[in-house]
Amino acid sequence: MFVFRFKRTVKLGVKSLWMHRLRSTLTTLGIIFGVASVIAMLAIGEGASKDAQEQIARLGSRNVIIKTIKPPEEQDASGESSSMLDYGLTYSDAERFRNGIPDVEVIVPIRRLSEQAWYRNRKASIEIVGTVPWHPDTSPIKLKMGRFLSSTDMHYKQSICVVDERVVRDLFAFDDPLGQDLKIAGDYYRVVGIVSAQVSSSAENGLNSDFSTAAGQGGANVANIYIPLTTVKDRFGEISLQFSGTSRNIEKVELQEIIIKVGSMENVLGVRDILGTLLARFHKKDDYQVIVPLELLKQAERTKLIFSIVLGSIAAISLVVGGIGIMNIMLATVSERTREIGIRRALGAKKNDIIIQFLSETLILTLAGGVLGIILGSLIPFLVTYFGKMPTVITTSSLILSFGISAAVGITFGLYPAYRAANMDPIESLRHE
Repeated sequence: MFVFRFKRTVKLGVKSLWMHRLRSTLTTLGIIFGVASVIAMLAIGEGASKDAQEQIARLGSRNVIIKTIKPPEEQDASGESSSMLDYGLTYSDAERFRNGIPDVEVIVPIRRLSEQAWYRNRKASIEIVGTVPWHPDTSPIKLKMGRFLSSTDMHYKQSICVVDERVVRDLFAFDDPLGQDLKIAGDYYRVVGIVSAQVSSSAENGLNSDFSTAAGQGGANVANIYIPLTTVKDRFGEISLQFSGTSRNIEKVELQEIIIKVGSMENVLGVRDILGTLLARFHKKDDYQVIVPLELLKQAERTKLIFSIVLGSIAAISLVVGGIGIMNIMLATVSERTREIGIRRALGAKKNDIIIQFLSETLILTLAGGVLGIILGSLIPFLVTYFGKMPTVITTSSLILSFGISAAVGITFGLYPAYRAANMDPIESLRHE
């Protein structure tokens, strides 16, 4: 009996809506676009957050990164900058970290220099990364061909290098890089290996300034050439001369970066605190920055939650607006069908029957709009990824949430018109023309 009544109610609802096809379609558009916007916004937010978290994870959840930063320049009474500026991380810092911090697996000192690399008649801007053989243990780079740096290269200060895939693309074209010689600052370096290029980060768009610094200075946007740290120290030295207008600045920097890999993730924050104490004791200037990818990862997760709530709330407002439109149309429908309601009541229909009749029509509109909105909402992220090259992730929870909200909107905004129709006076309804 219940199934028969349900089928009859749905059939009557569909028939009534079909009689006003244009009005029903226009009413449903509000729900369609509302559901689609919820899914699309959550997918875009989820994709951006996931990409940022992957980039942070590539820095190493067990790593602590210390970077050299230039302190404010000291000035004398005449306003001229000091002739010699000595700042930043040192080899002594690396040795101090190795001996004074527990649960440290690997310490990687790094020297970075911006130069031009030549191969035959081709030139490219590159970043020299003076490093140690165990650098890949703390970095997302992967060996593609050949080998990485060795202890022998470090000991004998060999003129060899390992290039990333960007260097291969920019300089070698169709030539095999292995065994070829690159010219950098007047010296030649033989290519012994090829590693993957570090991908650029979406966090550089402003989601996280600390992560952007960590990724950007880590060669995310420039071609990298890895050379033994001892070779870089011997060939390029530690003192650089810079000219700015009429002033001349001499800077001495030993290391641009030190990466520390901790044995267990639970001890990362403890190591960070010890590092802060040691650096504050031996560095009188504010010439360093400590970056903990684990903290950035947790911060990115919190940002993701806030981002999803904000985007979902904004999109949900459009669903509410669509629900208000449905209520308006249903109130107009109730007014138009006053005589029909009176006839049904005169033939024995109860208030519940009238409520169910009008509520079913509202639900049919919203559920149909929800299904079409899911289809459109799933298509928009695909187009964003295809044309905008932005990562998007459609989650099952967003589909269920948006469809559930559309059903809730149908029930919520359909109750009042249905209740109003059910409480009409049957006699007055029959008199209505």
